[in-house]
Amino acid sequence: MPHLRSLPHDAVLLDVFKRYPDTALPLLEYHQALMRGDSPLTVAQRELIAALVSSLNGCGYCHGVHAATARVFGVADGVLEALVHDVDTAPVNDRLRPLLRFVRKLTMTPARVTPADANEVFAAGWTEHALHDTVSVCALFNFMNRFVDGLGITADREYFRLASSRLSEHGYVGLVRKVKES
Repeated sequence: MPHLRSLPHDAVLLDVFKRYPDTALPLLEYHQALMRGDSPLTVAQRELIAALVSSLNGCGYCHGVHAATARVFGVADGVLEALVHDVDTAPVNDRLRPLLRFVRKLTMTPARVTPADANEVFAAGWTEHALHDTVSVCALFNFMNRFVDGLGITADREYFRLASSRLSEHGYVGLVRKVKES
């Protein structure tokens, strides 16, 4: 049940966005630019990072939505769970591991991120743009996890399927349209 009494008992994040469009619209536009805009990271990789951060933070809502969306974009079943357990043994491309180790460290122990962590990313062949986008997705979903959990927003598997379908077909601009329609 959401902590905002003006919302229905089964409110989802879209209900929050519709209730507070002045702050929701710029946030959704940022989501669109970061998660679907030009990037050295694929959409699947960005969704995987969103799901990994959300899983590490124990945010069931964001984990459910973005794990399902990552699967739609081609991330195999079991990859996310393996990454949560151990990035080094998870079934992912070796080049991706330094980015995911960076994400894990930035989420779990942000004050311990060092230049050596960034240098590992660069040594794997990633650009500054890739590191920027990785950090940005990580930061955004650390924010979103706290936003969603702080407002008491939850959902079930059926909603995760619906949200992942909407995000894969329309991106975040679809949510912008829905907020503007309300």
